[in-house]
Amino acid sequence: MKKVFLAFAAVILLSCSAAIAQDTTMHSKMHHQKMAKMHDHIMMKNGKMWMMKDGKKMEMTEPVTLKNGATVSTDGTVKMKDGKTWMMKNGNVMSMNGKMMPMKWKKPMNSKMSKDTTAMQ
Repeated sequence: MKKVFLAFAAVILLSCSAAIAQDTTMHSKMHHQKMAKMHDHIMMKNGKMWMMKDGKKMEMTEPVTLKNGATVSTDGTVKMKDGKTWMMKNGNVMSMNGKMMPMKWKKPMNSKMSKDTTAMQ
């Protein structure tokens, strides 16, 4: 009876671990696909236009036409399909669909804070 119980417990444990491993692998693949799509964008950084495509960052050397029909030039001029134009500013990020995306920048340490902490020492 003890052997039957141990065999049953082993089968249950193996089944659960196989299901968890399969779920983790599928989740990992979906995450990588989502991240690859998320990375494709155009941005202006330090006055230069950069493009992230398939995880590779490269400086723009020619205008790029986005999925929504807008064209982004190497100087940051964006010409929409309806003819409206505007300039990207330093730090602006645009998806390849033509939508502006928020960019998370690391904030430098507040100079006031650093003065206060040195005064306490």
